[in-house]
Amino acid sequence: MKVLHISAECYPIAKVGGLADVVGALPKYQNDLGNTSQVVMPFYQNKFTKNHTFSKLFEAEIYLGEALIPFQIMTLDQNTLGYDLFLVHIEGVLDTDYVYSHNDTKRFLAFQIAVLDWVKSLKNPPALIHCHDHHTGLVPFMLQESFTYKNLNKIPVVFTIHNAQYQGWFSHDLVGLIPEFDFTNVGLLDWNHQINPLAAAIKCAWKVTTVSPSYMEELKEKANGLEALLASEHQKCVGVLNGIDTEVWNPKTDEFIVKNYTRTSVLSGKKANKKWLCETYNLDPNKPLFAFIGRLVLEKGADLFPAIFNEVLQHKDISILLLGSGEASIEDGLIQLRENHSDVYNNYIGYDEKLSHIVYAGADFLIMPSRVEPCGLNQMYSLRYGTIPIVNNIGGLKDTITDISKNGFGIVIPEATVNATVDGILKAKAFYAKTEKFKDTQKYIMTIDHSWLQSAKTYQELYKTLIQ
Repeated sequence: MKVLHISAECYPIAKVGGLADVVGALPKYQNDLGNTSQVVMPFYQNKFTKNHTFSKLFEAEIYLGEALIPFQIMTLDQNTLGYDLFLVHIEGVLDTDYVYSHNDTKRFLAFQIAVLDWVKSLKNPPALIHCHDHHTGLVPFMLQESFTYKNLNKIPVVFTIHNAQYQGWFSHDLVGLIPEFDFTNVGLLDWNHQINPLAAAIKCAWKVTTVSPSYMEELKEKANGLEALLASEHQKCVGVLNGIDTEVWNPKTDEFIVKNYTRTSVLSGKKANKKWLCETYNLDPNKPLFAFIGRLVLEKGADLFPAIFNEVLQHKDISILLLGSGEASIEDGLIQLRENHSDVYNNYIGYDEKLSHIVYAGADFLIMPSRVEPCGLNQMYSLRYGTIPIVNNIGGLKDTITDISKNGFGIVIPEATVNATVDGILKAKAFYAKTEKFKDTQKYIMTIDHSWLQSAKTYQELYKTLIQ
């Protein structure tokens, strides 16, 4: 079965969030099951593309409204990713040093049109197309409605919602940029008087998935305006829990961390990584180390951190290390915290892949008071490295973490508030003091299997029903 994944991100080529991790891992595990899963994404000017060489596979031109735009499909010369990678190169449009900006409508529309024009040229087109998030949301519509792609409209399309908060809205004034279609069907593009790529994908895709069962349920009540649409399309919607790439995230072989370890050597391994973190960031390795890794945005509850940290650090009996970047006001508040708590708190504003691995390996607890978490991968990474997560009871966090009070292995808070998160941290601190129970839990969580294999099998069965 030949499957083409279409995405704006894919690790390790370009990563902004968890979307990249999913698209960089799922095809590899699908290929292990006997598929031919491939990925097509934009060609960005970044570290990956500068450090690798590519060959031109296909060349043509697309119309974006009245503009005639040349594009190329590039392939990676030395591919060790575990799946075929194709990059859409459009000079002056996609070849930026960033993935997203505040004006992406034309960029990603050009990307989608170029992908479909290339697919249309293939002698052996994919048996199924799998689109990811709103940047690819017009693909299902164009396959179904645009005259130029009528020969492709029998190809089943699966569309995965990674985060329904972002929908790619743009004005009907730009409808002329979409390849010509029967205008009586323009309503398929519309939601709330705007063209809405996410809504169009939900309407036109053969199957709609989310990245966890609980997130699918939550979207029925909170989907940033799409609740009624998802309710009307509920029969083709299903939640499939994401997995993690256990080859990349493996403390036994991880080349990024200070000392490798397994379940039997977790105590000495984590101690070595914690020691490095504490020496590097001026913290005390004898205190429980709490960490956060991620985007500093409201969705992640990051705006709560200055108040949370101020309160829990008063007694100086824990340490906190934060790795992330995001909204300037949140960053400023967290940087200012160091003035009052420099001996127990530090941060790295930005993102560093190597450092993130060491933090997972060295921290005792990972804090995730997210307001929105469709699946969450960080809590799965932390389990893999023997780091106990503190999570809000939503989305994929609810599906993957059970509280210690219910014979579980994590700390689950009831809501994303300052008080609830402070209580969760204090509960974790008390659990840390129960030395043997804490150590046993660290060893146990490393055995929990959240690999992509099961999710890949679930998608395999879903694909088969559509193709048949």
